[in-house]
Amino acid sequence: MIRKIQAMQILKLEILTNDLEGTEDFYRRVLGTQVIEKTNGSISFTCGLTTLIFKYAANEKPVYHYAFNIPHNKLAEAFDWLHKRVAIMDVMPGDKIADFVNWNAKSFYFYDNNGNILEFIARYELDNRSDDPFGAGSVINISEIGVATEDVINTCDGLINKFGLPVFAKQPRLQNFTALGDHEGLLILSIENRHWYPTDKLAQKFYTRLEVNTNGQIHQLAFHQL
Repeated sequence: MIRKIQAMQILKLEILTNDLEGTEDFYRRVLGTQVIEKTNGSISFTCGLTTLIFKYAANEKPVYHYAFNIPHNKLAEAFDWLHKRVAIMDVMPGDKIADFVNWNAKSFYFYDNNGNILEFIARYELDNRSDDPFGAGSVINISEIGVATEDVINTCDGLINKFGLPVFAKQPRLQNFTALGDHEGLLILSIENRHWYPTDKLAQKFYTRLEVNTNGQIHQLAFHQL
């Protein structure tokens, strides 16, 4: 059954880079995203319904994990479109497609110029089918951002109590990993030094700022301020 869910949407995501020029080249040339604004200290892109902002930090070398929702019927087209532009990771030897049975979703992964772990994900419970050929404009939004913490349980409790974020119904709440939100938008909380799937990159605490819409209310979330 396909359901349209709008409990949480990531409107803005602000993260760090130490290479604004390389980031502009990757997101414009490889992903085909449009630049909204560029200054000496930041660059912003349109990623469907989400604005992605990179803030310059010369002495930082962060690694983030975030995912882009794509139309649920376009996974194969998206793979064919992207693999000509960038290397797609193996999720296991000889297989590049991750099948999240419990989440009713499939995805694939790749790196950007900063070493960030990016994901295109098709969520089959969303009513986002498209009949258009897949291209740069097919990305719907940023639907996941990973945040590392030394205490997943207390961090989750604080976010639930302050902002009313729901625990993702498809993912059991664990001591070292919990997802808050829904198919439209997820905050992925990981204990520090846990691997970001499907890589050997460890979850570390880096500056992350979000603007989210939760059932019509706009909230600003900030983690690990500079």
